[in-house]
Amino acid sequence: MDWSAMTLDARNLAYNNVEHVGPAFARDKTESWLQKSQGVRARESGHLDLPYADAERTKWDLYPSKNPNAPCLVHFYGGYWQRGSKEIFACLTDGVRAHGWSAALPGYSLAPNASLSEIVSELRLALDWFVVNAPRHGVEGPVILTGWSAGGHLTALLLDHRAVKAGFCISGVFDLGHLRESPHVNDKLRLTESEVEELSPMRLPMADKPLTISHGSSELPAMIQTSREYHQRRMMAHRGGELVAVPGKNHFTILDEMLNPRSGLVSSILALA
Repeated sequence: MDWSAMTLDARNLAYNNVEHVGPAFARDKTESWLQKSQGVRARESGHLDLPYADAERTKWDLYPSKNPNAPCLVHFYGGYWQRGSKEIFACLTDGVRAHGWSAALPGYSLAPNASLSEIVSELRLALDWFVVNAPRHGVEGPVILTGWSAGGHLTALLLDHRAVKAGFCISGVFDLGHLRESPHVNDKLRLTESEVEELSPMRLPMADKPLTISHGSSELPAMIQTSREYHQRRMMAHRGGELVAVPGKNHFTILDEMLNPRSGLVSSILALA
């Protein structure tokens, strides 16, 4: 993909996953996750909205296993750092929790109310809180960090945290440079040059921990390319992790694999523990 030869419109569409699948499809899919997640949160309300900082969205939802030492999936939701919430994506824990895992989702502030630097700082603080406080809520096992879309970027970036054993990125973006010229993202995110350099996993030293990178085979070419390039860079640096292409899945339908305890994507997550 020759980025320099593309028009501004083409650059904007290169990472516009909603336009790729259709706004109505994206809206309906998100609504279906929200409805499922409302059921999860209603059934298991004992450890929700636990504050780790003072902002409105800086709270944890924890879903402890019966076994405190079971692995814990910690999931960062997506939405290009400007949409999404932990309340929408609680259902994505269903697949691993059927295997006896714990799960947890932190909330975080969104652009334009927070810069990407502030979002990353919040989530580092969230993981610090988790190390100290999760055991008193019955969550003491190894943390497998996962994230989708913007959450995939955040997963790669925060893999180095001491709380994290391994990571699983789903349809992430690993170099922020192109997004500075994507109005549907950067009009609210307002990336600075220093943020592009300092918060792009592709441009940073990599944690020596396993990181599986996954994408759907029917995603936008730019989304597939960024996943493959980051995986290749990790392999060249002798860092562990697989590249998993999920056949026939786009940026949204790939997440449905996390709801199925028998899916290949869930099996790949379980293998990281």
